[in-house]
Amino acid sequence: MNPITAAGAFTNDAFVGAGYTVRLLLRSFAALPNLPRRWRFFLDQCFVCGVRALPVTIAVATIAGMILALQTGIELKRFGLVGSIGTVTAVSMCREMGPFITGVILAATVGSAMAAEVGTMTVSDEVTALEVMSVDPVDYLAMPRVIALTIMCPLLTALSDLLGIFGGSVIGSSNLGVSTTYYWRTVYEALLETDKMLPKDVFSGIFKAMVFGAAIASISVASGLRASGGALGVGLAVTRAVKNSVLMIILLGLILTWFFYYLRVS
Repeated sequence: MNPITAAGAFTNDAFVGAGYTVRLLLRSFAALPNLPRRWRFFLDQCFVCGVRALPVTIAVATIAGMILALQTGIELKRFGLVGSIGTVTAVSMCREMGPFITGVILAATVGSAMAAEVGTMTVSDEVTALEVMSVDPVDYLAMPRVIALTIMCPLLTALSDLLGIFGGSVIGSSNLGVSTTYYWRTVYEALLETDKMLPKDVFSGIFKAMVFGAAIASISVASGLRASGGALGVGLAVTRAVKNSVLMIILLGLILTWFFYYLRVS
């Protein structure tokens, strides 16, 4: 193909894929009343999305919090503001780092597994068999996965926030000369000392995680359902799912941050 034809084909495929993914997401939430019939499968997906992702989430979130505190503390120490390390670490983890880290981990682990599983079913005509038996693939395959990841991603994000802040306290006490008591008091003042039931910094991060979870699941399942061409097609579907999920996490993170902080301030 010449460059113009290739660019047109790429653009058309991108728009068709985006439309298919959005339609699948909407149909998955529309099928939510059927969740009790898929309850066992839904719980299995919650286990896959949440429990199996715990070890890597714990390790990455803790180390990320330590790195964030160390790098930020080095600069704050130059200006004599090292006492603010608890505030900076807590706000950074809850607003952005926690949801982003969790989303990327789930996209690389759970999202790729979803795309591979559904893609294998597609290329082996199992999805076609479901349609022949009058079973809606969205209701049977997509809805439990989308709902499960939408629920589990915020829970893992809350754990990531806590572990990242804890990692920052370890660095603060061991490398920056900030006492653990003072560190956690600044964290409390930054996040929890408010009249609201759920502070804005915590709520915005949890809401981001819900959006990220729904996006990752819908993109991954849609990539699997659109797979074709045997084993090679499944591999391409997995690559496409992870790539698009990470890009969507970055884009949605930017949009939601603008909405929660810039738009309200303006």
